[in-house]
Amino acid sequence: MPRFVGRDHEVAALGGALGQLPAVVLIDGEAGIGKSRLLREFLESQAERGCRVVVGACPELRVPYTLGAVVDAVRDGVGSVSGLPLSGLGGALRPLFPEWAADLPPAPEPLEDATAARHRLFRAFVEVFSRLDVAVLVLEDVHWADEATLEFLLFLVSRRPQPVSVVVTYRREEVPPDSLLLRLTSRLPADAHLVRLTLKPLGIGETAAFVSSMLADDHVSAEFAAFLHERTEGIPLAVEESVRLMHDRADLIRQDGGWARRRLDRIEVPPTIRDAMLERVGRLPPDTRTVLYAVSVISGPADYMTLKAVTGLSEDRFTAQAADALGCGLLHEAGPGQWSFRHSLACHAVYEAIPAQERRAMHLRAGRALEGRPLPPVAQLARHFRLAGDVEASCRYTEQAADLSAQSGDVATSALLLHSLVTSVALPAERLVRLVMKIQFQALPGSDPYSKIIDSLQSAPRNQVLTPEQEALVRFQIGRVLMVAGEIEAGRLEILRAVPHLAPDSPEAARARILLALPLGNARPVSEHLRWLHEAPAVALSIAPHHRLLLSVERAFALLMLGEEAGWTAAWQIPDEPPDPRAASIVTAGNTNVGEEAMRWGRYDEARERLAKALALAERYELLDYFGSIASSQAHLDWFTGAWAGLADRAAQLVNDDDRVRLKDRCEAALVAGLLQAAAGDREEARERLRFAGRDDQQRIEAAAALAQLCLRDGDIDEALRLTDGPSEITVGRGIWPRAVEVTPVRVAALVAAGQLGRAADLVTAFEHALGDKDAQAPQASLVLCRAILAEADGRLADAAALFARAADAWLALPRPYDALLAREHQAHCLLADGRHEAGLPVLSDVLRALSDLGAHNDADRVARFLNGRGWDTQVARGRGRPSYGDRLSPRELAVARLLVGGRTNREIAGVLVVSTQTVASQLKSAMRKLRVTSRTALAIRVVELGLTGEQGQSPAADE
Repeated sequence: MPRFVGRDHEVAALGGALGQLPAVVLIDGEAGIGKSRLLREFLESQAERGCRVVVGACPELRVPYTLGAVVDAVRDGVGSVSGLPLSGLGGALRPLFPEWAADLPPAPEPLEDATAARHRLFRAFVEVFSRLDVAVLVLEDVHWADEATLEFLLFLVSRRPQPVSVVVTYRREEVPPDSLLLRLTSRLPADAHLVRLTLKPLGIGETAAFVSSMLADDHVSAEFAAFLHERTEGIPLAVEESVRLMHDRADLIRQDGGWARRRLDRIEVPPTIRDAMLERVGRLPPDTRTVLYAVSVISGPADYMTLKAVTGLSEDRFTAQAADALGCGLLHEAGPGQWSFRHSLACHAVYEAIPAQERRAMHLRAGRALEGRPLPPVAQLARHFRLAGDVEASCRYTEQAADLSAQSGDVATSALLLHSLVTSVALPAERLVRLVMKIQFQALPGSDPYSKIIDSLQSAPRNQVLTPEQEALVRFQIGRVLMVAGEIEAGRLEILRAVPHLAPDSPEAARARILLALPLGNARPVSEHLRWLHEAPAVALSIAPHHRLLLSVERAFALLMLGEEAGWTAAWQIPDEPPDPRAASIVTAGNTNVGEEAMRWGRYDEARERLAKALALAERYELLDYFGSIASSQAHLDWFTGAWAGLADRAAQLVNDDDRVRLKDRCEAALVAGLLQAAAGDREEARERLRFAGRDDQQRIEAAAALAQLCLRDGDIDEALRLTDGPSEITVGRGIWPRAVEVTPVRVAALVAAGQLGRAADLVTAFEHALGDKDAQAPQASLVLCRAILAEADGRLADAAALFARAADAWLALPRPYDALLAREHQAHCLLADGRHEAGLPVLSDVLRALSDLGAHNDADRVARFLNGRGWDTQVARGRGRPSYGDRLSPRELAVARLLVGGRTNREIAGVLVVSTQTVASQLKSAMRKLRVTSRTALAIRVVELGLTGEQGQSPAADE
């Protein structure tokens, strides 16, 4: 049972009314508004106070049962009259209560006057109420009451003193115009204590609370609550039944710690609502039903003339029934001369009940009527002609509606209209291609907007006779959509089949070659991809500006993916603002793609700026698909730059949202989640996430590198070699160096661990040759790291330490702190292996603290175990956040000061500790400040005086 919400005012009013002299309470409200629930909740509280209440309901019967509601109320509320001191009047009740015959007085003499007989019967009821101390008579649904029941109510409220309080519920819109109920509501005695309550629908917040109570009091998303409120108008019964239906159909999902609907589009009509509505409509005359059918077909406010045209009724018949339709309580006047259903669920229920043939005919009449308007509503016309089965008219108006939506900036509606058309109607190939070209997939909801489009395109060559050029255009579109959907190799094959038959100077010919130039899937050698790019015809001035922009943006993306610095010049030509709404998707895609490539090149500031631009455009133009793409790319960037606070939760939400986030974006989020879990030590969960990430072409290489790294730490060298073999060949072997950043160092480490130093050296040389002197900070840092791994394997420990330090500095400059710390860890181990303990141990201590601060607990534990084995106190270093040493020297400051005592210059100290001279100068300045000296000489003397010189190999922490 849902929580009773939103009725505090009404409960208080009922309590106030029934707490005084006998009252008359009239509760008005439409079906499902909660009249019965209000009474039930209130009367339960009254029962606790000993107040006797009898309750009856007027059933909806074709031939009403005389006084049936009153009889039921007395029978259910009294049980027996045995022992009651009834007068002879009680005998008048015998015909209504035959089961009480033994306890009632004898039947009185029959009266010839029916009015007198009825009056005697009413007095008998009043006597029973009096003997039983009944305080309140409640009758529900009195709009269905028989005449005798209504007369009895009038009898009760007109008697003085009024014998009992009377509470009735009714639906104003279903009260017949000649009903005695109107006298009860409008002509009560002047001294009657009257309270009128009209129940209103629930608000959005009340709807959310109502639904939450049905779902174990869990949070309900604001979006879902607003959607449900809009579709049900806040009618409690409609809300309750809709939620139960969605729950039964598994249409409710857990999301962000609460409940939301899987799809926020049209809501289904719950069976209880539908059946009640159809039973109500079924009682109406046929022509009145036809008017209601027409209103549901129009599905919005309808004027008199349009409605008459849709019904197909003659002027006389329509005029006769229109007033009845408006007065039946289902419709309301939405504006001057405009009719519509009061509730959308009622509209849907009535619409679904229209026989199919009659429905199509009504849609056709609606389309023809609306075509005659001075400004035809093209979106409505598209819908009516589509549902009428007029393909030609439907296509024409759908395309017009989509173009108008796009021109006005409503890209989402444009995409939905076109998607609906091409996936539901068999179109000629040329029209199909043109419409698919217009669809902006990024504005479509759902995780897979591609499959149905691909099916429609693939059916064209099978079912139509096409010229070679027509077939090529269709195949190009199939290939393009397949590639967008992540089916890279299948898409590439379709485009290769299309290229020979595309018109040489067409936009399709140029775009086909650009798509083939993208090093996706099983990438070819970079020279082959560049050949396709160079073969793409120049963008002719005759090509529409929209297509020119698209080609230039995609060309910039291809150049950057192929490692061509000319791509940055091309990327800078992408406008900050789209020239028109249709171009918004292109500019957004351009910024998103450039942002992704900027990450691969190591240009993180550029990446963040591009993604911010893309997000602003996606929000402005409602490009739904880009939200997931941008969020996953931002998460990836935050992983690189060390912004890990809350990142795991953000990544998990993206991975788990399989309704709104596309697979490729969920894979990128899974990559981030897996990397975080690996750093934290959740190895099995990390492997699961990384394997999932590998399902997407854009993430599979980095995912393979991360899995191989886990294998190396487990000692599984063969598996690490297997995982990195293909990715290494694609990236370094084929010259696609922007994708080599993560996998190449892992591949080199795996080859070294396998004793294949020659192959490792060859790989590093190939990487260096492919990269050259490109201004790509991340790949250049990766190359230095590879050289360091080789130097360490060769036993050149001093060189290795210096190279690891260079790599760490390069990573940190990006910034990429996690990789910098791992490089520092290797640097320290090389220093220690080279016998330079005074340099290596402080580095490891700093690394431990920074890894702990970052959240890389697995790595921090590894470093801590090593330091503990060397007798190093790791407690200070493991504290959350940088420890405060106060006036004491930090381990690094102490190491610098000790070398200063030995007479080393700043450059020599930097060489020993493998840091920059600027770092040495900064640490000396800090040490002088803490020990309150003003010169290098004074600092050296003070260190000696304090006995901090220590011995070689002794940890500074031990001295402190």
